[in-house]
Amino acid sequence: MHSLYLRWSKTMIIQNAIVCDINGERKVDVRIENGVITEVSPHLNDTEILDAKGLYLLPSLVDTNIRLQDSILNAKNIKTISDEARLGGIGHIVLNPDSTPAIDNEIVLEYAQNTLGELQGAQVDLMLNSLKEDTTLSDIAILLKKGVVAPFMSTIAKNDIAIKIAEYVQMYKVTLFCKAEDNSLISSGVMLDGDISSQLGLAGIPDLSEVLHVSRMIEIARHFKIKILFKSIASPRSISLIHKAKKDGVEVTCEVSIHHLLKSDQECIDFNTTAKLDPPLATHSDMLTLQDALKNSQIDCLTTLHQPSSPLNKEVAFYDAAYGCEAISLALPLYFTKLVSSGMITMNKLIQLCVANPAQSIGLKKGLIEVGQKAELILFDPTPTQLLHNPQSLYNGEILHGKVNIIKGL
Repeated sequence: MHSLYLRWSKTMIIQNAIVCDINGERKVDVRIENGVITEVSPHLNDTEILDAKGLYLLPSLVDTNIRLQDSILNAKNIKTISDEARLGGIGHIVLNPDSTPAIDNEIVLEYAQNTLGELQGAQVDLMLNSLKEDTTLSDIAILLKKGVVAPFMSTIAKNDIAIKIAEYVQMYKVTLFCKAEDNSLISSGVMLDGDISSQLGLAGIPDLSEVLHVSRMIEIARHFKIKILFKSIASPRSISLIHKAKKDGVEVTCEVSIHHLLKSDQECIDFNTTAKLDPPLATHSDMLTLQDALKNSQIDCLTTLHQPSSPLNKEVAFYDAAYGCEAISLALPLYFTKLVSSGMITMNKLIQLCVANPAQSIGLKKGLIEVGQKAELILFDPTPTQLLHNPQSLYNGEILHGKVNIIKGL
């Protein structure tokens, strides 16, 4: 029963699991027929029974901030990321569009979409890059009609372009995925501007790069009455602005990566390129403030911010190294160990942050285990431990708790 792939048939009952969704934990059995939940009740019976005693039965996770190996868009990299996501308990991912080539025209979109139907791992969706390389508008309307789930915009866009993008978002009633950054402030920096960057002699990026543009985009959201999800926020001040705007009725939400909650710019000491992230890791005190924001429900979505790079692009001088680290294949053990077991949040709050809210941002309803829902489920065993051996992970050498058991066929 504790093998990675568990038996599945067209009709089955999962018994004795700790069923957990956004409404909390309960001890019930779950009947699944043809991939749909048809009954949730104690003491169900059938010929096909999976005894999941001691395991959590959870909705599979959703992550809308994933990049491919070296950000290269091809069939092999898409298949790899889909399979790795599934291993980490993630059933649905959305790829960032600022890849090579970028998803900013019909040809690239169709090329990417042609690979999606053959995947055996996590479902993969695509967002569109609203800006072309020359910062002019891409074919937003056409790409939205052809199946991308959200437009992505960096705030390097000038005001007139940002307003045009907002008008498209308003017209098509989608959520704008927004990366808040200032082109003039990020162009030469490689980590957060502060004491650590000074010690290392590295050019820094001030957190104002993010905060200034969060404020600007909040006002655009307010004016056009559109939804914005701010991607991979790193500054507590940004979260404060977003939280206040939400209280005022502006439809803005924020996403934070697991790394920014657990690691600070001190990880960059000794020129550790694994800690070179975009956005850069915050100071230790700001990291603790981000944790408080999580506990106080001021953060809406979590992401692994998975951005894998080949050693050729990582094992170089810090200034020249690619951004990003790996996390997707151990996503749920990482979330469980660092956030749930530590008491920072509950398991059902994790489902809200890693399933329901990110799914809602792309127009889907997930996070519930109830009759009529697709059985997009995983079993999670919280007892096993593993010592992580991966130099591309910020958690290399740390012990993680838990193992994802995939129900094959779901």
